[in-house]
Amino acid sequence: MKPGFRNRVKRLKVTLWTLIVPPGVWAVHFLFSYIWAAVSCAKLGEWSLFPTAFTIGTVVALGIILVSGWIAFVQSRAPGDPPPHEQGTDIDRLRFLATATLLLAALSFVGVIFTALPVILLNDCR
Repeated sequence: MKPGFRNRVKRLKVTLWTLIVPPGVWAVHFLFSYIWAAVSCAKLGEWSLFPTAFTIGTVVALGIILVSGWIAFVQSRAPGDPPPHEQGTDIDRLRFLATATLLLAALSFVGVIFTALPVILLNDCR
């Protein structure tokens, strides 16, 4: 990895919008899964054997969550005092939001996988 790219990631501003990205992607993937299943069963009348669109959507969702988690991981490693990050300083705010984003990214990653499992395990539209 280029050191310049890592420095660019460290300079990104962490806001509450950054915190919302992983669960937002999980929610969109959840909605996409239900829409895909409904459209697939309605149009084809049967469960698709290899759901290409669903697989691409799942890989994209997991990729966005991984990138978000990686950025949060890099930003949570900002030098400063050890945890807890409860002071009102900018660096404590950055590390708190980055750690919360990292944990939400991990939860969202597992959530997307659990949302995708029925498509893999089920093979019927009933």
